[in-house]
Amino acid sequence: MNTAQAFQMFRSCRSTVPVRGPARSALSTARRRAATAGVRYYSDDKSSASETSEAKAESKEGQGEAASSPSATSECEEKLKKREAEVVDLTSRLRYLQADYLNLQRNAAREKEQTKDFAISRFASDLLETVDVLALALKSVPPSALSQSSDASSPQPPAPATPADKPAEAYLTELHTGVEMTHRLLLQTLFKYGVKPFDPTGDNFDPNRHEALYQAPIPDKEPGTVFDTQKIGYMIKDRVLRAAQVGVVQDRS
Repeated sequence: MNTAQAFQMFRSCRSTVPVRGPARSALSTARRRAATAGVRYYSDDKSSASETSEAKAESKEGQGEAASSPSATSECEEKLKKREAEVVDLTSRLRYLQADYLNLQRNAAREKEQTKDFAISRFASDLLETVDVLALALKSVPPSALSQSSDASSPQPPAPATPADKPAEAYLTELHTGVEMTHRLLLQTLFKYGVKPFDPTGDNFDPNRHEALYQAPIPDKEPGTVFDTQKIGYMIKDRVLRAAQVGVVQDRS
């Protein structure tokens, strides 16, 4: 073998070396890509499966929440309606209680005022009997007797007279004057406490204020009219303390 042949062999060997290197490197790269591609494909399938399961779970939870939300809303609405009904009921009860309390206050104040005004009703009613007796005593003495006693006592000269020197007519006049003053004082005292007398003679008969003792036909009087008063009536404030005892004209028909 000469030098030329050796050199030619060296060149051929050298030219084959770079061809084998890239082939090997390409083969290894292809293997690596295949391996990594397999790993990626496996990892992508696993992640997609987990993501799918999570999506399904989330969809189930969303469906459950969507299904449960209407029921929860309806329950809240029912509770709200019940509370509103309770508020209306309690408000109406409170208003009724306030009205009852105000009425109770008014009634208590009116009863207190009436008790104050009519506290002497029983006492005044009992005292009216004394007033009636004094009035009868005054009516029992005719005006003619009083005029005769005054005429009989006037011509006498003024002189210190003893009780034995006074005539009977003078005593009668003094007694009548004393009874009349007592009667007037009693009426003034009763009037101070709201007790007022009334004489219904000539008025129409009122069963709330008059007590009919008898009836009689009177030609010149209208039927149902009071023509005689046996006992006058008395009012205390706006209430009848004692009805007047009267005689009423009878209807002739």
